[in-house]
Amino acid sequence: MLYRMTRLCILLVLLAALTTQPMAAPAQPQAAAMAQTPTSSALLDINTATFAELKSLQGIGDAYANRIIKGRPYTMKNQLVSRGILPQATYDHIQGRIIAKHPAK
Repeated sequence: MLYRMTRLCILLVLLAALTTQPMAAPAQPQAAAMAQTPTSSALLDINTATFAELKSLQGIGDAYANRIIKGRPYTMKNQLVSRGILPQATYDHIQGRIIAKHPAK
């Protein structure tokens, strides 16, 4: 009987602790990640993107942003890999967020 009462008390204490914890904390990082994820209409054109816009892409730092800018113009976005501007793994992370519009003549 004492054993059951002890288990019940422990269970009640744990339940009280769980119900008093704020639930909003885990959702905040997810909301921040969603805010940084562009929609399909917000694709970044690698032919016109600024240095800062390129750096906002996952895995793109100063060196890669400079290499992308120096390698312009691009007719296809996969030229970032075929020309040796980016490694395949980095390109795989950003390929859904970029486009290569044909430059105006």
